[in-house]
Amino acid sequence: MKFVYLAAAGLAGVATLGAMPASAQHHHPGPEAPTPEPAPVTTPEPPMDHSQMDHGPAAQAHGPARGAYGPYSMTREASGTAWQPDASGHDGIMGRMGGWTLMGHGVLNLVYDHQGGRRGDDKLFASGMLMGMAQRPLGDGMIQLKAMISPDPLMGRSGYPLLLASGETADGTDRLIDRQHPHDFFMELSASVSQDVGPDGSLFLYAGLPGEPAFGPPAFMHREAIMASPEAPISHHWLDSTHISFGVVTAGLVLGRVKLEGSRFNAREPDQHRWNIETGPLDSTAIRLSFNPTRTLSLQGSWGRFVDPEQLEPGLDQTRWSASVLYAKAIAPGWKLAGTLAWGRKIVEHHKDDAFVAEASLKHEEWTLFGRAEMTENRELLDLAHHGPAYRVGKASLGAVRDVPIADHVALGIGGLVSVNFLPDGLAPLYGGQNPIGAMGFLRLKLK
Repeated sequence: MKFVYLAAAGLAGVATLGAMPASAQHHHPGPEAPTPEPAPVTTPEPPMDHSQMDHGPAAQAHGPARGAYGPYSMTREASGTAWQPDASGHDGIMGRMGGWTLMGHGVLNLVYDHQGGRRGDDKLFASGMLMGMAQRPLGDGMIQLKAMISPDPLMGRSGYPLLLASGETADGTDRLIDRQHPHDFFMELSASVSQDVGPDGSLFLYAGLPGEPAFGPPAFMHREAIMASPEAPISHHWLDSTHISFGVVTAGLVLGRVKLEGSRFNAREPDQHRWNIETGPLDSTAIRLSFNPTRTLSLQGSWGRFVDPEQLEPGLDQTRWSASVLYAKAIAPGWKLAGTLAWGRKIVEHHKDDAFVAEASLKHEEWTLFGRAEMTENRELLDLAHHGPAYRVGKASLGAVRDVPIADHVALGIGGLVSVNFLPDGLAPLYGGQNPIGAMGFLRLKLK
């Protein structure tokens, strides 16, 4: 297993284009410190799990990894600086090297995609991600380096068929309509530093090229409720398309279960060149307030002013709003339930277009059942030079996957999904009916 830890450390080193500091320091758990005699209690405490354990500065030397941005469990952190429920699961492989805590995580999907109707298509493609993280204590806080890459560019500039999806461009001239764009090879190269303020507070600074600003819920491939699905949501460009932004600086304050953060970032969508690193002015702004009232819930509300986000619409700015609730809970021994409810709004030239999403998954041992229902008000489904009328469209997907261990920390998943699309009368003739069907069958390799 040591080679996995070394690979994660090397990948995190790429993020800073430098070598990881070496140290002869190693982790040697010692005996627990003596504690005062406990007072009598009448009700026994429930067993403590990983996400309930103390991860403050005094405990991090002898306990599981704490969060990068504050004195809480790492299980609270998702993509970028976004939060998820403390009860969320983490599939990464963890280890230590010197004074560093390392984590590696990876998912590789091989997908056969069929989208029906007149505007549908078929395609075999690969998607996924490989992530490496390294963190170590710094004073009363933490420093973290993270890198994430994706095989998505191998599917070609036009991405894969996905009815009712829109956003970005394949060639710098034409919109991608009824297709999901490939993500860039570099999904994240970031560094962060935090310092604790009191027993349950912290200040943090995060920077990425690319990185994820403080807007929206965690990116869809990191949300526990739907991460088993290889299908992107049609609401992606309302909620979380900023998860690959080429230039981000975020500052935040954590006070217990509350986090307030703000970002300056480059809002321009990645262009059709998917292998490179782009640059641009940090002229857009996002603000997000997050609150985890219990271990099983995570709430956020966010606002963003996006300057010149669309390559094909230069000079046209957007305002976006988002709110979401994420849920995760072990409902019985061996059973895990997760859910998402999210809303996003895009305001362009005084047009207010909304998107709504509901996601859920039920996991039992090797099986995961997952589903998503969503609605968007989309002005890009007609191939026009500028935004057309808003069409309210919907999609519902249901699928399952079974993961079979094939080696230490590696599982092979076999799964599939079926989706039904819902179209208004004005669009139905273009698609060959009001309810075209889509389906995906997939194999996946996952580190766990």
